[in-house]
Amino acid sequence: MSRERTRLIRTKRTWRGIAGAVTAIVLVGGGFAVANASTDTGTGKAAAGVKRPVDKKATGAAAVVSAANEFLNTLDADQQASTLLDFSQANATAWSNLPCGSSCRPGIQLGSLTDTQLAAAMKVVKLATGTGKNTGYDQITQIIKADDVLNSAQSTSSAGPAPSSTASADPSATAAPSSSATDAPTDVPTGTPPSGGTGGGGMGGYGSGVYFLAFLGTPSVTGTWQLHFGGHHLALNLTYKKGKVAGSSPYFVGVEPSTWTDTDGTTYAPLDTMRNGLLALTGSLSTEQLATAKLSESFSDVLLGPGQDGQFPETKEGIKVSTLSPKQKQLVLKAIHPWIANVDDATAKQLMKTYEHELNQTYVAYSGTTALATQGDYVRIDGPGVWVEFVCQNGVVYRDQIHYHTVYRDHTRDYGSEFTFS
Repeated sequence: MSRERTRLIRTKRTWRGIAGAVTAIVLVGGGFAVANASTDTGTGKAAAGVKRPVDKKATGAAAVVSAANEFLNTLDADQQASTLLDFSQANATAWSNLPCGSSCRPGIQLGSLTDTQLAAAMKVVKLATGTGKNTGYDQITQIIKADDVLNSAQSTSSAGPAPSSTASADPSATAAPSSSATDAPTDVPTGTPPSGGTGGGGMGGYGSGVYFLAFLGTPSVTGTWQLHFGGHHLALNLTYKKGKVAGSSPYFVGVEPSTWTDTDGTTYAPLDTMRNGLLALTGSLSTEQLATAKLSESFSDVLLGPGQDGQFPETKEGIKVSTLSPKQKQLVLKAIHPWIANVDDATAKQLMKTYEHELNQTYVAYSGTTALATQGDYVRIDGPGVWVEFVCQNGVVYRDQIHYHTVYRDHTRDYGSEFTFS
């Protein structure tokens, strides 16, 4: 069997496994059904891994810890070693928006797991993330689905290969001004490679099998650890301290195609909730307010993508929210919420209270046009804590569509405030 055919079969099996291996894992907003039976065959496990306590009655962060232990209990010793890694700065910051597999991110690869293991892994992600439509777990699973669509299209199209992780790592490539309508995304992974394991195979390219899950530090309700999950167009970093979420950022999501219709007739547009909130906000601004909010720079990607930790601009730019009307201030909060909703609902609610308290010291800015429909259209929300960017790029495989990148960070809470960046 050819390597390409093997990869495609693994990709299809991976997403089918997420869909059907465990009862009660239901995608919010539609997407996949569930079944009771595992379809594991020939697992051929090595030495059994350490067995960890599971409390099926746990709630909140304790439920996430229990689910993490339940997943670890499905793994053999080698798999556990690939999943349980040090909570080091090198590991925590090793995420990317590229389809670069294990070369740019730590953890165990979804494509290497059995259906039972896969369902247990996704249960952890589901319990740790929000329940809203097109946010949280729903958005994450749609981003993964989009990668299967992209994989299928890229393998049959005449477009160029997937972006290479060996491209130039010059930070200016991700934020350089751009006026060309044909610019392709220039995002590349930077920073120190992860010190942990490489997961299950390290194959590159697109597809739901090329996502990685790691626990940085030991999951517990007393210590500090991070749920680190991602792949192409997705980076989820949730940091826990003493049984509470201390940081739900950085959170990177992107999508290509921006919208598509599945074979069952379901239409997906996983970033439209984010985009629509920004459109409502910028659409409320007067001509004078738009002039104040306009940035002099142009952008081909987000500023604070992978490898750009701590690189917040020294001076805030745009229009200060304190100058906006009460209705416009509410639109700012509504625009922020879809990014914050990546984390569990209770934590998101507390974060939104913090960002509301800081609202008058927050700024809104844009570049290109406010339509968010063409290359270089860019919107930013920058507060004492919250940082949100959304940018439009031309498609790489779907060249007739716009390709979205967006990132949520927090000036003080990234990685649970565990690291200092100069």
